[in-house]
Amino acid sequence: MVDMCYICCITSSGGFGMGSRSLLFIEGILLLVAFIWGINPTIMKVGLFYLPPMPYNAVRMLIALLFAWLMLGLSKTYKPFDRQDVKLILLIGSAGFFIFQLAFTFGVQNTTAGNSSLILALVPASVAIINKLFGIEEIKGSMVIGIGMSLVGVIFIVMGSGKEISMGNDHLFGAFMMLIAQFAYGYYSVFSRPLLNKYSTYQVTAYMVTVATSLFIVVALPSLMPVKWVEVPLIAWFSVLYSGVFAICVGNFLWMWAIGKIGSTRTALYNNLSPIFAVASGYAFLDEGFGWLQFFGAVVIFLGMYLTRKDKGTASAT
Repeated sequence: MVDMCYICCITSSGGFGMGSRSLLFIEGILLLVAFIWGINPTIMKVGLFYLPPMPYNAVRMLIALLFAWLMLGLSKTYKPFDRQDVKLILLIGSAGFFIFQLAFTFGVQNTTAGNSSLILALVPASVAIINKLFGIEEIKGSMVIGIGMSLVGVIFIVMGSGKEISMGNDHLFGAFMMLIAQFAYGYYSVFSRPLLNKYSTYQVTAYMVTVATSLFIVVALPSLMPVKWVEVPLIAWFSVLYSGVFAICVGNFLWMWAIGKIGSTRTALYNNLSPIFAVASGYAFLDEGFGWLQFFGAVVIFLGMYLTRKDKGTASAT
């Protein structure tokens, strides 16, 4: 399990300077997030073998909610929200995080894994577009190139994995849901940053998860009732526990902390490292293939990130 005191130290509201060591530390944290999210699909497959997607997602969000409030309590960083910020966190939690979770759940059920991977790879582009439209962060040419290379790298990884990519009628609804999901996550990533200037990462994330979970439970309630929970095996509960604690709670705590340090555009690029870890975990535990095309895709992603590494303009508000 993650050391709670360690997380409380690295994600406190006090800032790092942006020296080379600080940047390396932030990049290391984002690599950890990419790893957590990358192996999550492999672990989720185990739980989804025993539970339908809606109940599975509802329970993992409840677990994330409990853990988020535990971490907020341990951090001792809570302070009352200003009235205007209550409206903002309700809006971001519902239109951003909740819509992402709901659309993602429907999307993965109704489209191919290849479609899902490619559409989710658009998150950095959505974040950049939102930032540009609202004048929140400056987007330089090197960042645009990095985003493009990141997307190309994901395409190579999907092609190398043999996952089906289809725009047939039976996959269009799912693809549309995934498109909504990635845009909602981009919205959540961009507009949560002003809150991070006033409140701790713990408080903002805990309230985001609270809003999203409350809404999701209402939607998922009919699908929760028929489940025979006492018959769910221990391995499925392990899957739900990992996905709730690490993929939703810890991953989003660290993601938002990084947004507060280096901006949402640069942070969003690390989203596209997750397929690399997904392929690696599938190869290690599910006997899935790993070839040169996937390796080349990973190299392209890292090269794109290297090009943007010293682009400090993306982290500053205009």
